[in-house]
Amino acid sequence: MAESLRPYLAASRPSWQAHVVHWLVAARMRPHALRPIDPQWVRANMGKPRGPRQLMARSTGARLALRPPTGGWPGGEHLVWPAAAPGAPTLLYLHGGGYIACSPETHRSLVGSLVRRTGGEAWVPRYRLAPEHPHPAALDDALSAYRFLQREQGVAPERLVVAGDSAGGGLALALVLALRDAGEPLPAAVVTFCPWTDMAATGASLNENSARCAMFAGETIRRAAGFYVGGGDPRAPTVSPLYGDYRGFPPLLVHASADEVLRDDALRVAERARDAGVPVECALWPRVPHVWQFFAAVLPEARESLARTRDFSARHTAGR
Repeated sequence: MAESLRPYLAASRPSWQAHVVHWLVAARMRPHALRPIDPQWVRANMGKPRGPRQLMARSTGARLALRPPTGGWPGGEHLVWPAAAPGAPTLLYLHGGGYIACSPETHRSLVGSLVRRTGGEAWVPRYRLAPEHPHPAALDDALSAYRFLQREQGVAPERLVVAGDSAGGGLALALVLALRDAGEPLPAAVVTFCPWTDMAATGASLNENSARCAMFAGETIRRAAGFYVGGGDPRAPTVSPLYGDYRGFPPLLVHASADEVLRDDALRVAERARDAGVPVECALWPRVPHVWQFFAAVLPEARESLARTRDFSARHTAGR
């Protein structure tokens, strides 16, 4: 482990469960890491809410309601903890999937695990996917969802936490940058799990971790970026929030794996925000796969990340 990463490490050694989960994810994902990317194949074969995924979603205990498009809401899901605590935060959760795949259904177990811990609710929009809908379609849908929660649902910004994983983590950052630039009310805090923040693919970890990442190779990320960027500028801040100006940004939480190819996408955006005066909590866990928070039922590192997220969200929405 590079000495420069040690200040960020949440644990010095991975759990035995992390080794098992890492092996299982790698067995499923690594055979595809260097193959050409077909978005339709990815949607058909990856991340379906079948079997264990459905069981994990039910086991969280969160109550689910499907929310069709209405009043600016692009469609999606609403998850609520049955015994919702007064004053608990509301999450606007943006799912990952490389901007080309996944959905509120595929992320139901992860969001349900968050809702169980925060004791509140989460709204998960079904934003449009690339390559049929490149940037800024996903951002436009995220903006519509955020405004819907304020204007139609009466969610005060100071009670709202914008969150997301992977591409959804990058989209969460881009959303808040766009809101800030438009002079609109900002959420109380932002949470990102393993955020994808650099469509220009300049992070050193794309090469350093290419052989040990459980899910992707560096080349996977380079190939995938073009679907979302389209003909745009890969360094535009709302495409790649790594290049944004973070002055005036809300408190930010960033959790990533020390061994994933997107490690430096997470670390560099955390450092950029901290340099702009933003309160940042950034932590890395060794050996866990990309977005390991999915495995809260079996993985201690996932439960620790979600517990830290609960505490962070409560701290920045309490009494507001």
